[in-house]
Amino acid sequence: MTDEIGAFVSGPRVRIEGRAGGPLAGLTFAAKDLFDVAGVPTGGGNHDWPTGRPIPTRHAWAVQTLLDAGATLIGKTITDEVSLGILGENAFDGTPVNVRAPGRVPGGSSSGSAAAVAAGLCDTALGTDTGGSVRVPASFSGLYGIRPTHGRLDLTGMLPQAPTSDTTGWFARDAATFARVSSVLLGEQIPTALPARLVIAVDTFGFADADVAAALQPMVKRLAALIGSSREDLMAPQGLSVWARAQRTLQPVEAYNTFKDWLDERNPRFAFSVARALVMGSMVAESERGWANLMRQEARGRMAHLLPAGTILCLPTTPFPAPLKGQRLSFLDPLRDRITCLCAQGGLAGHPQVSLPGATVDGLPVGLSIIGPRGSDATLVAVAQAMEAKA
Repeated sequence: MTDEIGAFVSGPRVRIEGRAGGPLAGLTFAAKDLFDVAGVPTGGGNHDWPTGRPIPTRHAWAVQTLLDAGATLIGKTITDEVSLGILGENAFDGTPVNVRAPGRVPGGSSSGSAAAVAAGLCDTALGTDTGGSVRVPASFSGLYGIRPTHGRLDLTGMLPQAPTSDTTGWFARDAATFARVSSVLLGEQIPTALPARLVIAVDTFGFADADVAAALQPMVKRLAALIGSSREDLMAPQGLSVWARAQRTLQPVEAYNTFKDWLDERNPRFAFSVARALVMGSMVAESERGWANLMRQEARGRMAHLLPAGTILCLPTTPFPAPLKGQRLSFLDPLRDRITCLCAQGGLAGHPQVSLPGATVDGLPVGLSIIGPRGSDATLVAVAQAMEAKA
């Protein structure tokens, strides 16, 4: 298989056949280069990361689970450096091609995984989501993508960034494949019953670009008709930017703590934006961390109030479609901040979230997200299937 879109890491291509006769037999998958594959260095998107580290002798839990279910691993995919990115541009490995939005970023940090699935190089692919790294590329690349309930899946063999926000996620082009893979990784059957209530987060639609909000309205109406009962409410009464500030405080601190020994020992090379994030994480005052932890408790309380059993909430996955590649940092920084305003609830509250494809702005994909109570991951997948069937 050729990789004309630059989705896979350089070097010999990995291929490991799945177990014969499993529920995912016949499917192929790729794994973001944060997941261990036995006998292959874990690159982490940074050429200094593997230096001095032993080559893994066991597969990551998520990789092994898919192989045991019959899916065949066809390669490891590019990631933003040590998952510290949201747009998908890597100074070492380049930017994978977004076939759904040519000339534009694929979204990160699970950039290669999203690009490979969107281009049809594999049926599904593993990513990680800490601050939006599955949800954003799913939106930008026109894919189904899931951030599961935080703490639900075994993260053994996955390179951490900020443990109180880290999750494993995955992508698919169609709802049937998405459901098959989700059933295996979640360890349960996808139900047939759908939620009884829908909350439309009006503050998030007001925050998104007007053309994005307008493009998503047919999907919102279809979702409301499917669920049968809907109402409007605010997701973040304190302000979406306040939730984003809390996540931008907690996540960099944890990332710095994760990597500080490596930084001290190796003085590794980084792109400026990645190095800046780690430096900022090392300088956050205790008072700011205390405030951010209190805001996390408020966000958790708010999401639990909005999402009792049988209820889901919808919002735009991203406030705009994929930006053009190669923009100046001064242009990209405000875009990253706006993305965090719609993604912060994932890391703060830990609820499951699925991004649904189906809308475009000037031909560029944008996703509609659904969020449910903690543990309702499979129900969200059932909604994704029903939405595709109703389209």
